[in-house]
Amino acid sequence: MSVKKNLIPAFIFLVWAFFAASSCTEKKSDLKPQETSGTTSAVNTQKLKVGVVLDKGGKDDKSFNGAAFAGASLAQKQLGIDLKVVESADDNAFEPSLRAFAERDYPLVIAIGFAQVDALKKVAPQFPKTHFAIVDGTVDGPNTASLRFDEHEGSYLVGYLAGLVSKTKKVGFIGGMDVPLIRRFQMGYEAGVKAADPKIEVLVNYAGVNSSAWTNPGRGKELALDQYSRKVDVIFAAAGATGIGVFDAAEEKSAFVIGVDSNQDAIKPGRVLTSMLKRVDTAVYQIIKDQQDQKFFPGARSFGLKDKGIDYSIDDANQTLIAPYKEKLETLKDKIIKGEIKVPDYYLTNKGK
Repeated sequence: MSVKKNLIPAFIFLVWAFFAASSCTEKKSDLKPQETSGTTSAVNTQKLKVGVVLDKGGKDDKSFNGAAFAGASLAQKQLGIDLKVVESADDNAFEPSLRAFAERDYPLVIAIGFAQVDALKKVAPQFPKTHFAIVDGTVDGPNTASLRFDEHEGSYLVGYLAGLVSKTKKVGFIGGMDVPLIRRFQMGYEAGVKAADPKIEVLVNYAGVNSSAWTNPGRGKELALDQYSRKVDVIFAAAGATGIGVFDAAEEKSAFVIGVDSNQDAIKPGRVLTSMLKRVDTAVYQIIKDQQDQKFFPGARSFGLKDKGIDYSIDDANQTLIAPYKEKLETLKDKIIKGEIKVPDYYLTNKGK
C-alpha cells in the first residue's frame, strides 16, 4: 500500500478529532465586507454552526484562502456564529472534511475553491438537510449555492493599469495552477494591457499543473526573476501563496507587481501597484448571514464590479503610485459596468471545448 493511501485514514481521524476542539481563534483582518451589519440576527436563539473547508494553501496564503477566512472570522465576531475551519493538506482531504461537518449536523458548510467541486457533488446529495456553498465552483442541487466572480473584469482593469505604467513595453502574468479559472484572469489581463497600448508584449508563465502550484513561493520567485530579467517591469501574480515569491522578486529587482484576491498592497510597500480584489470575504460573510437570517437559497450567485464583488485596491501603501491613473481607471470601470466595454471571457470563448 502506498504512503499516500496510508495517510488518508490518518487524516480522517484528525478531522474527526478536530471537531472535539474549541472554535477557531478569531483573526483580525483589514478586509471588511461591503455594507454589512454588525448586529447579530435575532431569528435564531442558538449559535449558528458553520464549517469552512479551505483549499490547499490555507488561511495564511494572504490571498484567496486568506480572504475566505477573513470573511468567516468577521461573521464569527459580528454575528456570533460557532465557526470551525479545516485547512486541507491535499485534494484527498476535501470529501472527508465536508462529510464530517455534515454528519455532525452543521447547518451550513462552505467549500473554498474549485478543486472541491467533485467532493461536494458526492457529499451534498447525501445530506439534503444541510446547506452547502462553494466558492469558485458550480454544483447544482436544491441545497447548494455556487458563489462565482467576474475575475476577468478586475483583471482587465489591472491589465490596463499595467499597460499605462510600463516603461519597457513588456509586462508579465504568472498564474498558479494552469486551469480555466486562471486562464480567465490571464485573458482579461492581456485584453486590458492591449487596451492601454496594443504594442506591449505580455509574457506568461504558470507555476504548474497540480495543486502544489498554489503553494510554491520558490517557483513563483524563479519565474518572476526570469521575466524581470527579460525587461518586464510589471507582473500580475494570480498564484495564491506562490505569488509571495513574485513579491520577493519585485522587491529584489525594484520592479512592480500586482496582487490578487486580498489586498496585498502592504506586503511590499512601494512595489505593489495595486491588488485585484476578489471579495471572497464578502461572499462568505453574506452566505453565512443569509443562513442565519433563514434566507439561504440555492443556485448560482455572481459577484462583479457592479456590486463591488470585484475591484482594485487603493490605500496608503499604493495611493501615490496609482493616483496619476485613478481617473482613467474609474472611467474604464464605469464603462465596463455599463456594458460599453465587453471584457473577453475565457469561459465563453472556450465554451464547449
